[in-house]
Amino acid sequence: MDLYKFIVEEGSGERLDVYIADQIEDLSRSFISKLIKKGLILVNGEVKKPKYIVKKGDLIQVDIPERKDLEPYPEDIPLDIIYEDDDIIVVNKPKGMVVHPAPGSPNKTLVNALLNYTNHLSDINGKIRPGIVHRLDKDTSGVLVVAKNNKAHMDIAKQLKERSIKRIYIAFVHGVLNKDEGVIDAPIGRNPRNRLKMAVTHINSKEAITRFKVLERFSKYTLVELSLYTGRTHQIRVHLSYINHPVVGDSLYTNRKNEFGIKTQMLHALKLGLKSPSTGQYMEFEAKPLDEFTKVLEMLRKNDR
Repeated sequence: MDLYKFIVEEGSGERLDVYIADQIEDLSRSFISKLIKKGLILVNGEVKKPKYIVKKGDLIQVDIPERKDLEPYPEDIPLDIIYEDDDIIVVNKPKGMVVHPAPGSPNKTLVNALLNYTNHLSDINGKIRPGIVHRLDKDTSGVLVVAKNNKAHMDIAKQLKERSIKRIYIAFVHGVLNKDEGVIDAPIGRNPRNRLKMAVTHINSKEAITRFKVLERFSKYTLVELSLYTGRTHQIRVHLSYINHPVVGDSLYTNRKNEFGIKTQMLHALKLGLKSPSTGQYMEFEAKPLDEFTKVLEMLRKNDR
């Protein structure tokens, strides 16, 4: 059984089931309602209804029965390791790889590969997410840090909460951005019409801030660098779609033509900077973009000015 505990800070005023769905992204509201009815979700030690409005300071405990089909096992999957010490493993996650097992993706995940590589992974996030402190979308490639022990996990989680971790992405977007740089400050929450999507909304949403900087402009596209100040689900993709410059190849947040034949979004986690959990020394890591990024960039530089 996986046990989660949350003290409500952000999100007060939301329904209990909505709040938990935002905290544990792999759980649907219907599944959460079933857990509540079984007495597996407690608020301050008491069972509440799904429509209970959470308040700042509420202690929420969620017990999730283990699902045999999701319990990860070691798989011999190559890892592109950028750096490793006694506390962390920094990997370059390939596009198309899910970070941890979830319904519809029970295996061939980064966690399966990590379990084959090492026995030293934090267990704070339960058996399904050993070592996982933060995530990248399935079709976003790039640098990601994994915790090898619980002390390191808590330290990195604290850095994420304090927004001191540097996270730099690059993306090809539709259209030509006029500003050389800017900040997108727009709250993100679940799309009320499609629970698989996120949206800029003031209803049951959280603060979301993304800084962008233009690297190169072309006749119909722009190469941009993006910095995350917050880490909401699909944040970059939602924000870029919101300003009418969606990521090329992003089938969820745009239906614009993809003339490059790329099947997934052209978004890459380029750099990650954090303090060592043991020494406090700042470290920065970079994952080179996939070949498709280089090929598209070379083609645009040659033919599309």
